[in-house]
Amino acid sequence: MTPSKGQIDPRIAWIFGSSRSGSTWLLRMLSDLNGVVPVDDPHLGHHLGVWRPISLAWAACEDPPELATLIDVKAEEPGYFFADRYRDAWWDPLRLLIRARFEAQASECGNGRAPSDSHYVVKEPGSHVAPLLAELFPASKVIFLLRDGRDVVDSWLDAYSDGSWAIPGGAFPVAAEGRIALIRWLSSVWAYRSRAVRTAFESRSDADRILIRYEQLREDTTACLDAVCGVLGLDPGPVPEVVARHRFERVSDRGSGRAVRLATPGGWRGNLMPAERAAMHEAIGPALEEFGYRLGSQQLAATS
Repeated sequence: MTPSKGQIDPRIAWIFGSSRSGSTWLLRMLSDLNGVVPVDDPHLGHHLGVWRPISLAWAACEDPPELATLIDVKAEEPGYFFADRYRDAWWDPLRLLIRARFEAQASECGNGRAPSDSHYVVKEPGSHVAPLLAELFPASKVIFLLRDGRDVVDSWLDAYSDGSWAIPGGAFPVAAEGRIALIRWLSSVWAYRSRAVRTAFESRSDADRILIRYEQLREDTTACLDAVCGVLGLDPGPVPEVVARHRFERVSDRGSGRAVRLATPGGWRGNLMPAERAAMHEAIGPALEEFGYRLGSQQLAATS
């Protein structure tokens, strides 16, 4: 049955932000709360927001290119499927497709509620299309999960190593001579995604949005989860027990090359070489400052 217009929209909450920011951890905790349907990595953004240019450009171009998405650069071309000219033809069908897909998962979730009564928490790794998804579902809520981009880049570099957890999903063991180019690409992605999520976040009222910094989530997990429950309308009663169950220290399979790695803010300082830190700051510096991560003398000294 086709879901009625707006039936589940107010119950959708997007976890937007960069990957490697604790989003899996946050989703797992929220999944343990009553009535939550967790939607883990639907990758809507990677289908609707194909990167342009491809990542190879950061190694092949003399100067770093400007990052964009296919839907940005092709919007005015009438032959493009998602062309602005034909938006009235594809907008509502796209929304209905996503709604139906989420409800299909809810029907198998076994959370004790009907799909129309469930809370859908969607961890979307392709958050560079957050503004489009937020516009598609104007009644949905936005969780902006923000982490220092330098730790994100550092974590992804570890994922692009031989034998890592990410290799089966499409990553690759990066050669030593390719690390600088990969760092520049990953830095550009973090900056683009963070700015895109900010746009989606700012489209919401205070009652329908929350900004959670990863560093705060690590420091006071209970307070952060309580705050998220307040925005989503979830019962916070089980939160202390849930937090205890999902403590980082209880994860046995963690460390380099694992999906759960260090969870240590600022770890990039000891993990990247001086030239790599310099390249990262060159690519990511302005965006870091935009989002409140200071480039003080002590931090910049590490790049010299």
